[in-house]
Amino acid sequence: MQPQIPLTRDLVLIGGGHAHALVLLRWGMTPLPGTRLTVIDPNPTAPYTGMLPGLIAGHYRQDELQIDLVKLARHAGARLILGRATGIDREARRITVQGRPPLRYDVASIDIGITSALPELPGFLDHGVAAKPLGGYAERWQAFLDDLPAPAPVVILGAGLAGVELALATAHRLRQAGVARPEVTLIEQAPEALPGIGAGARRALMSHLAREGVRLITGATVARVAPTAVDLTDGQSLPSAFTLGAVGARPHDWLAGTGLDLTRGFVTVDATLRSTNDPDIFAVGDCAHLSHAPRPKAGVFAVREAPVLFHNLRARLTGAALRRYQPQRDYLKLVSTGGKGALADKWGLRLDGPLLWRWKNRIDRRFMRMFHDLPQMPAPPLPRPLTLGVAQELAGQKPLCGGCGAKVGAGALAAALAGLPAPARADVLSGPGDDAAVLDLGATRQVLTTDHLRAMVEDPFLMAQIATTHALGDIWAMGAEPQAALLQITLPRASDRLQADMLAEIMAAAGQILRAAGAEVVGGHTSIGAELTIGLTVAGLAPSPVPKGGAQPGDALILTKPLGTGTVLAAEMTRHAPGRAVAATLASMIRPLGPAAAILGPLAHAMTDVTGFGLAGHLLEMLDAAGCAATLDTAAIPLLPGAAELAAAGEASTLAPTNRLAVESRIDLPDTPLGALLIDPQTCGGLLAAVPADQAAALVARLHATGAPAAIIGRIEPGAPHFTLR
Repeated sequence: MQPQIPLTRDLVLIGGGHAHALVLLRWGMTPLPGTRLTVIDPNPTAPYTGMLPGLIAGHYRQDELQIDLVKLARHAGARLILGRATGIDREARRITVQGRPPLRYDVASIDIGITSALPELPGFLDHGVAAKPLGGYAERWQAFLDDLPAPAPVVILGAGLAGVELALATAHRLRQAGVARPEVTLIEQAPEALPGIGAGARRALMSHLAREGVRLITGATVARVAPTAVDLTDGQSLPSAFTLGAVGARPHDWLAGTGLDLTRGFVTVDATLRSTNDPDIFAVGDCAHLSHAPRPKAGVFAVREAPVLFHNLRARLTGAALRRYQPQRDYLKLVSTGGKGALADKWGLRLDGPLLWRWKNRIDRRFMRMFHDLPQMPAPPLPRPLTLGVAQELAGQKPLCGGCGAKVGAGALAAALAGLPAPARADVLSGPGDDAAVLDLGATRQVLTTDHLRAMVEDPFLMAQIATTHALGDIWAMGAEPQAALLQITLPRASDRLQADMLAEIMAAAGQILRAAGAEVVGGHTSIGAELTIGLTVAGLAPSPVPKGGAQPGDALILTKPLGTGTVLAAEMTRHAPGRAVAATLASMIRPLGPAAAILGPLAHAMTDVTGFGLAGHLLEMLDAAGCAATLDTAAIPLLPGAAELAAAGEASTLAPTNRLAVESRIDLPDTPLGALLIDPQTCGGLLAAVPADQAAALVARLHATGAPAAIIGRIEPGAPHFTLR
């Protein structure tokens, strides 16, 4: 048997820019054994800037120019940290990220692009929007179009190539939206617009501006940005309902604190794309300055740097020789002209017209197709010979889910527990089957529960947040106050240093959540195995625990979190889930149930948390214990973003078929996405509480005030244990 290759080095990519995206694409096809690859970016998707003017003009949907970093990280076998890097401690070899412990690196690369924000301009941060980074710009622009004022003047600060291209796109889109004469104004501080472009191309673009009715003001200085105007230092006040900053390349401020050699704030690199004063840090794209061959900021260079960066990162990790990158002297500039036309500029020559738009469109779509149609890497061949039945057992099987999707089914679990005797001790007040064991301590009650999860994400810190929140769910579901926890951790094989880092991240995340819940970490156990697994045994105190079986006819049913975690996470494993849906799911999962339990617990007749058996399974457990029936309002059941669409496409957790078998003889599940999501195993699911009907609306209002997306989803009815849908 081939030994498991231990992880020994950390490669960290800071930013999801074009060069890093291409490195991830190549890494997935030829990974480097022994390297743990990490990507840090605050967003689950990264936009392709070449298609931005087309998006603003209305020629593209936003998803068409988004590189999905969640899918790309899965393809590359990388852990994705959805956070913002804020610094590098080169002596400690740590990267600081908002909201979590620093990340160690052996080799790092920076591809964070630039910004066009104007923090020193009064009023800009409050009333303007920067063209870069473009995620916020695209969202603000769409919101502006959705609620288009009349009139709708737009002011763009900066008449370089980007500003002119966006002005033309803006005027075109406003006309398409029904504005007969769009009011778009370009303001340039320099005496002339469009520096760094050929004279013929400049004349052509000036003609396009005039034809679109874009007003150009040069030699002007902006004094302030007001809520509805842009004020110039000469006393002019230009009406503006949307103010855009496109004044050129500005470096991110945090680079100044790294101690790296900088040129005008950009990381200075040599011909191998390494920092000129740190051989273990690379930088590419707009955030880098090529000391051996300075070039303007343009996406074409980031794309051309990617193969050299990919080789040199691997070379630095393996001790091989590095390659040089030599950029071309000039490059083809394809500039959108608002409608489906474009202009080409290279070597002082220029072409103009719809044919060039079609050419540019083909180039851009071909580039994005690499990320939208990620290659399917073949599974490793099975060993030969094989025992009879192995190939048939594996045929058609999906990857095994982590989290609650990896639980044993309800039927097998019930069969195993059926043989256990009833508790013999008088101070053990509950047997197997409730959310947690209840022990009599005299003046109060102690509740005990245990849970563990196979990792469904590559990030140990995030996985510990999920596992801890999930384990605390049973304590909160019984209205108890968390008291103490023991951790059981299985780490994958890695060097001592990497294992120490993983363990430190897990303990930091678990300790953070437990302390916030009022509990303490009191010990635990570690081992080394094939994959990361995190478990907790948690104790809590409750004078009168909320039972699972106390529901009464007439009670309202409240659910505090949306459904769909199992479906979204299963789809993520096969690279079918949109990154934004995955990010929303993870954010929902790590939301603790403590505040909701504190609101519901004092009034709830019954309460449980919705986990591995899905809403249908856990509701039936509640009804069985109470001897009641229920009716669910299907339209009121909250769902995670993207969950219904993925369920409609056939995505499901590996536990879902077992969950269906456990309930289908008792309820009539509809053959709809909602029917599939009712049996979807939830990791860190919400609380399901039966509360007095006359108190339900007020309780939901209080839950909403805490940010919980709670809803009244049904009511308890008299009758044999079952539920119906309406």
